Amino acid sequence: MNISVTKAAKEWGVSRTTIYQKINDGELSRTVDKKIDVSEMLRVFGEPISKKRTERSVDTVQNTLLNNQSVQHSTDIEHELALEKLKNEHLSQQVSDQKKLIENYQQQIAQLNKTLDKANASIQDFAQVRLLEFKKTEADYEPPLEQQKEKTDNSTVATVEKKKRWWAF
Repeated sequence: MNISVTKAAKEWGVSRTTIYQKINDGELSRTVDKKIDVSEMLRVFGEPISKKRTERSVDTVQNTLLNNQSVQHSTDIEHELALEKLKNEHLSQQVSDQKKLIENYQQQIAQLNKTLDKANASIQDFAQVRLLEFKKTEADYEPPLEQQKEKTDNSTVATVEKKKRWWAF
């Protein structure tokens, strides 16, 4: 099939000047009736633009569907990401709150330990004072002579009783 230079220029989207230059350079040949064979145009310029436009429009429709699906998928992922960020912030806040609570408990424990140390020190002081008072009282106390005599008599009686028991078989 042969077409005119003007029709070839329109279908392939090139200027007539470019077609004539290719003819003059010997890259493109014409028939005797000065028309160009379509196969020659395909060899030199490739597919015509009108055919490319049809393919592009089919591709564009398919690409549009794919793009819409991609956009929807991207939107879904963005929503999931935003949700995960909120969860992360919430968990971070909880961790922060728990750390503050732990610090508060540690301060309370430290205060209780100080109070306990003071109480133990007071108890030890009290015990030492009582021990000193007891020792002083014991050192100051001498039983009356009658009790001392009874003590001696009782020990003698106990010794005699032990001896009696020994011999009493």
